Amino acid sequence: RALFAEYAAELADPEQRRLYEEEVAALERERGVDVRFVHPAPGYVLRTSQAGSRRCFINICSNPHIAEPQARPEPGGHRWALPYSLAPGREELGRGGHRRLLYDVVFHPAALRLAARSARFRRLLSDTALEAVERHCSVQLDRANAAVLRRAKYKGVPQAPVIRTPLPGGAPAPPAARDIPLPPF
Repeated sequence: RALFAEYAAELADPEQRRLYEEEVAALERERGVDVRFVHPAPGYVLRTSQAGSRRCFINICSNPHIAEPQARPEPGGHRWALPYSLAPGREELGRGGHRRLLYDVVFHPAALRLAARSARFRRLLSDTALEAVERHCSVQLDRANAAVLRRAKYKGVPQAPVIRTPLPGGAPAPPAARDIPLPPF
């Protein structure tokens, strides 16, 4: 128990987490990939259900690593481009031991500022998040009963997904087969 408690305390230490992220970034750079950790900043929470039976929460979050929203004028209004990052869904235990599904959809902080000022933009942001989860996670959400939770900015334990982009020049070429002293499997 003491070893497990020590391990859990080490995982929760922000300095250890920063060191881990630096090591992962250095290892990925050697492979020819730039890595950025997306730490979601709380925004608001949508409550809905998946397949009509499982409780589901979508955390609408922000991070400056995501591109800013852009409006393009069109006849009759504007067409918005809302870049986002979607972390894979996860299952956590809620109150009373009930399992709940959590999804994090991360937008640029400017998108959440616009949503705080305009109810129509907030609805656009929520619809975009619901559509993203349905499309990328292959689930069916109850859109008709989706509601914003009051006084809740985030559900669950925050996790930092990773954005990987190839570096110019690419990864170093693997050694040729003849340079490896061991026979192939």
